[in-house]
Formats: sequence, C-alpha cells, structure tokens
Amino acid sequence: MAGEFDPPLDPLIGPALADLEARLGSLTGLAPAERAAVLAGSARSVEEDVRRKITRVLVLELNAARLSGRLTAADPAARWEEWRRRVAEPAFWRELAVPYPGMTARLTTAIRHRCAAAHRFAARFAEDRAALAALPGAPSGELRRVEFGAGDSHRGGQTVVVLHGADGRAVYKPRSLAVDAALAELLPHLGVSTMRVPAVVTRQGYGWAEHIEHRHCAGPGELRAFYRGMGHWLALMRLLGGSDLHAENLIAAGPHPVVVDCESLFTPHAKARPSGYGQAVDLAVQLVDTSVMRTGLLPGRGVALGWRGVDMSAAGALPGQQPEVELPVVLGAGTDSPRMGTERVRLPPAANHPSPEPVLGHYWDEIITGFDELDGRLAALDRSGKLEPLLAGFADCPVRAVLRSTESYAELGRMLWHPAALHDEAPARAKAAALLAKMSENVPGAPGDPAIIAAEVDELCHGDIPMFDTTPRVGVLHGPAGTRCGPERDLIAEAVARWRARDHGLDRRVAQAALVSAYLNEGWMPEDKRLSPGLVRTDRLEPRRRAAAAGIMRGVLDSAVRGADGTVTWITPVLNPTGWAVQPLSADLYGGAHGVAVLLAAYIREAGSGRAEPIEELPGLLEAVLRTTRLAEDRDAAKRREDMRMRPEPPGAYLGITSQVWGWLLLRALGAAGEEALLRARALAGLLPESIEADDCYDLLSGMAGAIVPLLRLAEQASDARYAELARSIGTRLAGLAEHRPGGACWPSPRFPQGLGGLAHGATGIGWALSRLADSPGAPGGLKELAEAAFAYEDTLYDPAQRGWVDLRGDGFTAAAWCHGAGGVGIVAADLLAREGGTRWRDRLARAAASCWADGTGWNHTLCHGDLGAWEVIEHARAAGVAPVERARLDAHILGSLEANGPVSGLARDAFAPGLLPGLGGVAYQLLRMHPDSALPSALLPDLE
Repeated sequence: MAGEFDPPLDPLIGPALADLEARLGSLTGLAPAERAAVLAGSARSVEEDVRRKITRVLVLELNAARLSGRLTAADPAARWEEWRRRVAEPAFWRELAVPYPGMTARLTTAIRHRCAAAHRFAARFAEDRAALAALPGAPSGELRRVEFGAGDSHRGGQTVVVLHGADGRAVYKPRSLAVDAALAELLPHLGVSTMRVPAVVTRQGYGWAEHIEHRHCAGPGELRAFYRGMGHWLALMRLLGGSDLHAENLIAAGPHPVVVDCESLFTPHAKARPSGYGQAVDLAVQLVDTSVMRTGLLPGRGVALGWRGVDMSAAGALPGQQPEVELPVVLGAGTDSPRMGTERVRLPPAANHPSPEPVLGHYWDEIITGFDELDGRLAALDRSGKLEPLLAGFADCPVRAVLRSTESYAELGRMLWHPAALHDEAPARAKAAALLAKMSENVPGAPGDPAIIAAEVDELCHGDIPMFDTTPRVGVLHGPAGTRCGPERDLIAEAVARWRARDHGLDRRVAQAALVSAYLNEGWMPEDKRLSPGLVRTDRLEPRRRAAAAGIMRGVLDSAVRGADGTVTWITPVLNPTGWAVQPLSADLYGGAHGVAVLLAAYIREAGSGRAEPIEELPGLLEAVLRTTRLAEDRDAAKRREDMRMRPEPPGAYLGITSQVWGWLLLRALGAAGEEALLRARALAGLLPESIEADDCYDLLSGMAGAIVPLLRLAEQASDARYAELARSIGTRLAGLAEHRPGGACWPSPRFPQGLGGLAHGATGIGWALSRLADSPGAPGGLKELAEAAFAYEDTLYDPAQRGWVDLRGDGFTAAAWCHGAGGVGIVAADLLAREGGTRWRDRLARAAASCWADGTGWNHTLCHGDLGAWEVIEHARAAGVAPVERARLDAHILGSLEANGPVSGLARDAFAPGLLPGLGGVAYQLLRMHPDSALPSALLPDLE
C-alpha cells in the first residue's frame, strides 16, 4: 500500500525483533544462518503488517507537520527527509499517544503476537526437522529463507509459513492437520486417480505439509483429466460439506487438482431468515445455498467493497474475466504532501489454472462428467453400507467454520485501524459491533451474541481475522477469546443426511449455470463450433414457429421455483453489476423478472390473437411474477424508509432502475398492468438522481445513457416534465464526460477505459440515446453533433477486411452481436434510417446485416448475441431492400437450428435461462415477433415504438 512511502519503523518494531533475536539464539537445533532467516522473515512480515495498519495515520501526521510549520527544509523532498528523520526517533512515537491514545498498545500487541508466532514456528521446526524427510520435496539441508504471512493471521499473529531450502520447500500450518490426513486416507477408497492432497506430518495443534508446485498441463489429455478431477472434487466436497474451496486453496499440478487447504469440512448449516421477497425467492436461495454452490469451488462474484465482481473460486478466477480491483496507495510519496488514493490493478494469475490461458468453457462437460461419475460411486458406497465407516476417521479432526467472509472482516479491520478510529476508539468499536450484529440478522449462521461480537472486534483491533472451529463429533463452535456458539451436533451425520436428500439434477443444473458465471463479458461464446441448422426447409414455417415458441414457454413453466404464497422465480445465471452469478432472478429487464413478465404478457396477448399456441397456465404464472416483483419493490422501498443505506442500483436500460421503469411501461403497453404500471414506474424513477450521481458506466446497458429514452416516454405518459428534464440533465452530463479522439467521440469508463464501440457499452448506444434526446423539445444544444461524433467513432472501428466492427475488449477481432458489434450497430442504423432516411444509414444497415448473417448466426439463439438478435437486424435490412438473405430462408435456417439443436441460450448453453436478452425467453419473444401481424415492441432498443 505504501509504495515509496517508507518512514522508518525501527523505534516501533525494533525492541520486539531484538527480543526475538535473543530468544532464537537460545534455541538448539538451528544453525546461525537459519536463525537469521527466521528473524529476517519475521521482520519482513511484521513491518508489512504494521505499515498496512498505520500508513493512513502517518500520511495524516506528515501533512499536519507541514501545515503547522514544524518542517522547515527548503523544498517538499527535503521536508520529507526531515520528517523521516523525526519518525526514526522514539519521541515521535511517544507523542502519537496524545492524538491516538490506544494505537501504541494495539500495535505492541500485534507485533508481540507476530514475534511470538515466529519463535513458536522456529522451536517446532528445530524439534521436527527430521520428520520433514517424509514430505516429498522438503528441504533436507539448512533453511535459506522463511516466508511468513502466507495467508491471514489468526489467533495471536499465527500465519502459514513457507520454508525455503537449497533443495526444496515445505509448508508449516499453525493448525491441526488431522483433517488433511483423514482426507488423504479417504481418497484411495473412491476409485479415482485424479484427486490429490499434499502429504502431511501431523502434530498436536499444528503440522507440516508438502509444498505443491504449480505446473501447467502438458496437453489436451492432461487438461481433460484435470477438469474431470475438478468434477470429482465437486462431488466429494458436496458430500463432506466443504465450504471454502477458493482459488488459493487448490493448485493445478499437471493433470491433478490438488486441494492444499481442506480445513473447512462438515460446515454447519443454518437456515436463512425470511427475506421479505417472497417464499419462492427464499426457497431458491436455500436450494442454491445447500447445493454444490456451497463448496466454493464453482464460480461466484464477490460483493464486498473493493472485491465487487471478483471471482476467487477454485474453478474460476479466470484471467481476462476478472475486473480490476481498487487497492489503496499513497499518492505524492517522497514529498511533504502525500495523500491516500486508490490504484486499479489486475489480479495476478492464480495457481489453480492448468494452462497459461485457461478456457474453462471448453471443459465444462469434463467437470460435469467427473461430478456425475464420483457422485455415482459415492452413492454405490452408500448403498453397500461402506460410506459412513469411511467417514468415521473425520469425527475428532478439528475443522474450521467460516461464519463470516474474510472480506467482511478485512473491511471492518481497515475501519478499526483508520486514524479516526484510533483517535476515538470507542465509537469505532461500537460501529463495528453494530455492523457485525446487523450481519447476523442477514447472514445465516453468523453469530449475534454480543460477547462473541466483542471478542471478534478485539481480534480485529489486534490484527487477526477471527476464527471458529470445532470437531465434527461435537459440533459446538469455539470462537475468539474462548467463546462458544451453536448447539452440540453430529456434523458428519448431518452432512450425510443432506447429501442423501440432495437433488442431483438440481446440483447438476446449478453447476452448469455457475460455470457460465466465470465469464464476465456478455458476448463471450464458449464454443468455436457453430450449431448445425439441420436440413433447411422452408415448408410449414408458421406451425414450426408456433411449436418452437410454445416449447420454450413450457420450459419456462417447468423450471419455475414456486412459493406457497403465490410467488415465483427461477434459478439461473444472472448478469448483475458485479458480473454473472447463479441466483434467483434479479429485478431487471435484461435477464431478470421484469423481462420474464414482459415475455409472459406478450405471449398471452399473441395467443389471445391466435398468433401463438394457448398455454392455460401462463396467465397464472404472469400474476405470480408480478406478485413477486411487487414484493421486491415494496420490500426495497421499506428498507429505504427505514434509512437502511443501500448501494444505489445502476441506472441502465437493461440492468438497473430504468430497466424496471421500462419494464413497467412495456407491461402497460401490453395491457398487463394497467395504471399500477405507471405508478410503479414513477416511484422507481424517483430513485434515478442518486443512481445517476453514482454511475461510472455511462452506457446504455447499465449506465445513465440507458435512462434517457425511457424517461422521455415516462414524461409523455405521466404528463410530467420533470422526467424529461432529468433526461436532459443526463445529456448534459454525458457531453461533459465525452472524450474526443481522432475520428470521433467515445466514453471511457473505469471498467472499459479503452472507450468501446457497440450498443451495450459503447459509442453507438450512447450516440443513439443522445440523438433521440436531441430530437426532443427543449434539448440542450450540441447533442446532435455529439451523437454524430459518437457514430463517427464507431466508423473508425469498422474493419473492411473482416467485414465488421472491431470489439475493443479483445484482440482486434470483430463481433456480430447486439451487445458488442454488428447486431447493435445495425439496430441503431435501422432506427435512424426510419427516422432520418439517408444512404449512410442504409449502407451501415446493409453492412451490419451482412456481418450478422455471416458471423452472428449459428452460435446460439439469443437476442443478446445469437440468431434471434441477428434475425431482427436482417429483417430490418430486408425492409430496406439490402438484406443478405431472403426472409423464408432466414426463418427456415433459425427454425431448423432450433429443431436440430434445441434452444441454446448463449452463455448458459445447457443451463435453462428464462431471461429476455441472454436467455431462452428472448428467443420465444422474437419467435412471436416473427408473425407478420405481430405489433410487439422490439426488446433491442429501450423504447415503446
């Protein structure tokens, strides 16, 4: 964090290190060089830990010294050196006791703990060094380097330690490794050779483990074996109740996925409290939480501040699919005016990857096959009565329960070491305790006992992450400062009972859906093999269209999760502001509940007009979706009335608040919600100013540009000019955010600093919104010219050789999807051609349609990046006389592909996704629009026309 901000800490840490040096000198069994290595490693660890805790304090004190005139050197760099000399004096640290009365005592405790842990490690190594010969690759000679801090600090500064010698490495863990040994004994009984765990030497309360070297697979055969092994681990951890299998706990060693930390087995389950969003949502959450998702092996996105969207799962953490994270840094280091800031960095590649550029999507089938394979073997062992005896060896092994996320503890720790907290500790402690208590109301299993919370806060104040453990035979959890929580229970029996009650089909579907969520980019397609359209027949197109749409709608019915209170949802891959995640439907139009409601209303209307097959259950399903949507909106409104601070939802047309506004307006237009739709749209629009203020995306999909046209439509329907004024203020703000480059204008954002083209995140989408705004009454001047500059920027991305628009997220290749590339470019060109006429829009539409036909079909069937999105562009081109294919052949090609392959929902592939843009719901919606008499509005532009 500190960079070049490195004031000397010797007065603070020197005495403890000197004491450690003396104590190390009295140990027998260590060579002088080894004592020096332990001391050096401890010094590095202590200094890094102390700097991390008090850099903010030191930045504040340096600025105070400058402003008060206590620094008298001639220039900023000289005053920095003058201040460093003061920091090197013990008096400086004594003086800090006035503004920060408890800081020195807390630091002293943290430093003492770290040094004591280092001495304990050294004594144990001296005693056990001969036993380490049993570990493959362990050093046989002198230690050369000791690396403390390989993981979080627990229970008095104890961390994992990596030992480096001339001829090998080993790992010290300050916890019992009995569970690791029991797992190693279990694996040979399972009949698979893909899984490995490190060899261990167990001792009372600690142990030594083999150091696993990361190695990439040698070829496709080893890659298939590796991913098959991942599926095996998924099945085994489902049985054993593993819950912390993240990327750092699994190492790829050629064809073997090696679990290097398995302390969180047989994790107790706690039932979540009712959410207020309806029984269907609660049931879906429970199904996901008790499924294979609980293992931590499958991809999932973080939500904690600083880690939003980060996937740290053992199967995920894919390079290129991780957002940049913001890390604190000192700006202006080396001067007398430093300040705290943040720096966006890419996470380094994790050792869980079996290849330099892992393509998880090519091996989903191997993971699922491995999961099915071992699950079947475990079931056979259970039927034969052999399974439970194999698990008996875990009964008395200490295991850890992660009751709160490490990220949450880390956030609270940073707050407790903030200068304000160190200046007045009592309110900071009280706030931390209140946050932990609030968490206990929302996070199943998180303790709410004030005594436990106080002990957790104490540990955070001394630099440790609180830890809870137990043995499966007993089940009562032991926490900080000797606290206890939870009932006595047989955790092995509970885990086996849950496993026997599992729904293997649900586990399988959730696993498939979760593997999709490793991919953050909406337009990513997991296969490089195009779908066969089958025999392209132009006969019976109308009955085939009706049958295909009805088949998808029956799938929507069959996959619903229903509550006894009349609510309904679906478990599916959902795109939200943090990326893809497996969860109940979100509240948006892209892939969420509002889009499903629009789909159902549209199908019911078309069926009522004789243009679709009647399905009698759909009206009831629509009412259930609307009931669930109302509950969610009303629950969120109640939270806001209770002054519960919530992170503003994004303002976008497809993800966020405006998508809900637009959804209600569409439902009103379809006759499904009446005047209630307008009331709810207006209530939601009232949330937009705060959302727009917090927006850093700017785009059509999730940013403020997406709000412009729906706000104009709401102003018309509600006869309220305030919404149009808000739209105009967005236009003014976008004008100020535009970056003018050679050739045109674009909108770089923190997520996409390169300034994308395309509709979802780029210049075409923002330009379209500005163009529409420019045509409205009272629009600010210059917006038409800015929209033209945006379209001109898109022109610079057209590659004649590839006959498409380059997707700047990739390596210079073009894309033909709605979200990125020709699909979205073509939809906007068609809209502007209808409004303005002109050969340039007809030419752009012709090029987009040609690209969609050549490169945008045959991958999947979705609206967002598949056949049915391309269909609309090509159909607009046909109306303009520039289509690359006849309508009958186009429809026959798409229907043939649906019949030959079944509906394929893009990113989700085999996972059923009912969503409108990325899922099969949009496929059905577009099939309805294929009827020549259909007047359903397009879902590909946020408008009602």
